[in-house]
Amino acid sequence: MSRIGKAIITIPAGVTITENNGVVTVKGAKGELSQELTAGITLEQKDGELNVNRPSDSKQHKALHGLYRALINNMIVGVSEGFTKQLELVGVGYRASHAGQKLELALGFSHGIVLELPSEVKVDTLTEKGKNPIITLTSHDKQLLGMVTAKIRSFRKPEPYKGKGVRFVGEIVRRKAGKSA
Repeated sequence: MSRIGKAIITIPAGVTITENNGVVTVKGAKGELSQELTAGITLEQKDGELNVNRPSDSKQHKALHGLYRALINNMIVGVSEGFTKQLELVGVGYRASHAGQKLELALGFSHGIVLELPSEVKVDTLTEKGKNPIITLTSHDKQLLGMVTAKIRSFRKPEPYKGKGVRFVGEIVRRKAGKSA
């Protein structure tokens, strides 16, 4: 049995879960998310707990059992608490600012980068003198939040010699020695 798949999900107060024609919909205070279930995976809900069941012990069903349990758990956590990711801009002259859902980045190129963010993602930028600018992204959708942060990071990944680039707050970049004279 999958260790992740057989773990019971506790449903917090204020979160409702409905299953209709193989589509699970989770509604909560922060929003609404839905996920399509395949391969006969079923949900069993009772007493504020949710169980994910698989129809057989085939390799396909075993693989999807833990996956769907994790996806549904992330949806429940997202609509009740939400997710936050922070990016740090390390480099001289690297700046970030936002206006509504547009994020403007200055990452050492000859031009600025303007990124239009999805409406589900909230952005906040913090610039303090003497510190690296920090971009804080919050959303109820973990997958979408991960894709947006990966896109921002892809504009200027941290390089191993000086450590300049866009990195997650707390991320450790392995440094290399430069040329030896």
